[in-house]
Amino acid sequence: MSITLAGRVAIVTGAGGGLGRSHALALARYGARVVVNDLASAACEAVAEEIRAAGGEAIPWTCSVTDREGVFAMVEGVVQRWGGVDILVNNAGILRDRTFAKMDLDDFALVLDVHLMGSVNLTKAAWPHMRDKGYGRVIFTTSSTGLYGNFGQSNYGAAKMALVGLMQTLALEGEKSGIHVNCLAPSAATQMTEGLYSEEDLRGLSTDLVSPGVVALASENAPTRTILLAGAGAFEQAHVTMTQGIYVGDAPDAADRIEARWADIRDRASEVVPPSGAAQYSHEVNHPFR
Repeated sequence: MSITLAGRVAIVTGAGGGLGRSHALALARYGARVVVNDLASAACEAVAEEIRAAGGEAIPWTCSVTDREGVFAMVEGVVQRWGGVDILVNNAGILRDRTFAKMDLDDFALVLDVHLMGSVNLTKAAWPHMRDKGYGRVIFTTSSTGLYGNFGQSNYGAAKMALVGLMQTLALEGEKSGIHVNCLAPSAATQMTEGLYSEEDLRGLSTDLVSPGVVALASENAPTRTILLAGAGAFEQAHVTMTQGIYVGDAPDAADRIEARWADIRDRASEVVPPSGAAQYSHEVNHPFR
């Protein structure tokens, strides 16, 4: 193995089972010291013991990612014990699936709180330590539901796409401090997918086949601002792009021209991946078809 995480300290949330457990075990195999975080203390301890039994270093830490004080206490405790935090795997999540028309807004807010604010809480707690060290690897767990939509998952999709926006900005802000920030969109059979898909659909979607992507994103040579899709041993990259579009200026019939030229607006020939949000404004002010 050419990748080594020896000497690195990783925190994995939602690591008591499913994807989080697989991520924690994989990071430990590559030499990282792992904090196994979950709501269930027995599950935390079991995964930490798996790592220790295999010769690795791990500690369990029970707290909810929505408990801001608890998360900050976890990070400070890890820094005191192991001297810092190098890798964050924001994996913890829940589902409250229902069509938007039937969804309770409390369930909508809860999903946002766990997925989005839970990731914000941990990253905010660890960010100053990473900046001081001049090194960090932050991985957010997005989803194809956020990227492409999925029936009955408006709350989950909103939270997962919000993490892409968070990643885009933090990657820019962390660049000068050696902090690389990326997203992982996994496809795997977990407790969260039970009842959503058939056994046949989930066959081959082992969580262990996703975790190599986490190891690569946690490595010294990891990219930044990448959305890595992973499932069944396959890996792809998603992009948020901008087409060349059209220019109509202040024509009195601008809305009609837009309606008539949807095909030109969505034409993906020569589309680009903007380096930042400012690229949109620059493109529009200096549009090539002015």
